Amino acid sequence: MASSNFVDYVKIYCLSGNGGAGSVHFRREKYIPKGGPDGGDGGKGGDIIMVGNAQMWTLLHLRFERHLRAGHGGPGGGQRSTGADGEDIIIEVPLGTVAKDAETDEVIGEIMEDGERIVLLKGGRGGQGNDHYKSATNQAPRYAQPGEEGREATIVFELKVLADVGLVGFPNAGKSTLLSVVSAAKPEIADYPFTTLQPNLGIVAYRDQQSFIMADIPGIIEGAHEGKGLGLRFLRHIERNSVLLFLVPADSDDIKKEYHVLLNELKQYNPELLDKQRILAVSKSDLLDRELMDEIEKSLPDVPHVFISSVTNKGLMALKDLLWKALNEDV
Repeated sequence: MASSNFVDYVKIYCLSGNGGAGSVHFRREKYIPKGGPDGGDGGKGGDIIMVGNAQMWTLLHLRFERHLRAGHGGPGGGQRSTGADGEDIIIEVPLGTVAKDAETDEVIGEIMEDGERIVLLKGGRGGQGNDHYKSATNQAPRYAQPGEEGREATIVFELKVLADVGLVGFPNAGKSTLLSVVSAAKPEIADYPFTTLQPNLGIVAYRDQQSFIMADIPGIIEGAHEGKGLGLRFLRHIERNSVLLFLVPADSDDIKKEYHVLLNELKQYNPELLDKQRILAVSKSDLLDRELMDEIEKSLPDVPHVFISSVTNKGLMALKDLLWKALNEDV
C-alpha cells in the first residue's frame, strides 16, 4: 500500500451545535381564548463525537477536513413541543487514536476499542420555553430562555499504532524483511535507508493457533528524538507496543553500542518507554559461524537475545518463543 495512504496526524477545527431557543407561546383554542403559556423547549445542539472503527488503519479520510460543524437545535413550539435536536458529527477513527486540544495539548480522549464513543465537544443545551416560567404571580410570562451556544476547539487527532511487538532498529536493520517472513504482511523492501515510510502491521502465527501483532516502525537514527530523520513522526507509535524488539544486524561495527544508541533515543523521547519489556535480535546471523556467535555473545547487553536470519529462518521460532513469553509474563 502506498506510503501516502498512511496518515497519522490531522488537525481539525470543530464546532458543536447551538441549542435551540425556547418558545414564547400561549394556548389559543376556540373555547379557551386565554389559555396559559405552553411554549416548548429548544432542541439540543449536535455533539462532535469520536468513534472507534477496527476496520480503519489510517486517518487518511480526515486529511482534507478543515472544519466540522454539528447541527443547531431547532426552536421550541406551541403545545409544549420540543425543538428537533441538532445533527451530531460522527468522526470515525482507527483504534489507537488520541484526540488533543491543539492549544493546550490536553488529551480529550483516546479510542482503544471498536465502537467506543467519546464526545469531544458537547452541543449547547436547548433553552426552556415560557411554560417553565409560569407561577401564581406571573401567569403569562412573555419570555423564554435562549439556547446555549455550542463549543469550539481545534482538535488534533494522532494515531498511535496498536501492536503487541514493536520493531526498533536503524534503517536497513532488516525489520521489514523479518516482518514479511514471520507474517503475511508485505512491506516494501529495498537496500537503502528509510524504505519503510509508514508503520506496517503483521499478524504473527504462533503455536497452537495462537498469534500476536507485530509492527515494523520506520528506522530510527541518532537524534530522532530531536526530529532528525523521520524523527518524532514515528517514535510515538512505539508507545503503544507491549514489547520492544531491538533489531541489530550481525555485521554492525558494535552491536552493544548500536543497541544503546537506540535505547537512548527512546529514553530522550519518553523515559517511560524504558519500562517496557525488551528483546534483542541479532539479524543477518547467517553470516556468522558458531565461533563468531560465541565471541559476539560475550559483548551483548544484558537483555534476552537471540541470533536470527530472515533469509534462512534461523532462530525465528526461538524468537517467537521469547516474544510470546514476554507478552504473557503478567497474564
